[in-house]
Amino acid sequence: EKRRAERAEQQRIRTEQEKERQARLVEEKERKEQEEARKKHDEDTKKKKALTNMTQQYGGQQRGAKKQTEREKKRKILAERKKPLTIDHLNEEKLKEKASELWQWLMMLEAEKFDYTETLKRQKYDVSIRPHSTM
Repeated sequence: EKRRAERAEQQRIRTEQEKERQARLVEEKERKEQEEARKKHDEDTKKKKALTNMTQQYGGQQRGAKKQTEREKKRKILAERKKPLTIDHLNEEKLKEKASELWQWLMMLEAEKFDYTETLKRQKYDVSIRPHSTM
């Protein structure tokens, strides 16, 4: 009799655990579906915003307005790229390392800028020197 009672208790515990596991699975599935729906909604919103920006940009605006939007785009891109500089908690050695790291990064960016500038100069030269008789 005691054995039967223990067995019944074990089975009751197992069924409870199985119900809990099933409930967790259902919750996780619902959460994933909600997350996917939210991501899709965000992507749709971004696409709509990009389309409206494109139509505004190419939809017959004046040149000055186009320059203004280019400046805004540049500011936005720079704001996204700019990393927050958290150095309040660093000691002297770590500050030196951080400064060195930032210097290396700056030198890499300057080198890229130089390369792009030289490429642009070369392309402009090629365009201006080549005869336009290929038409």
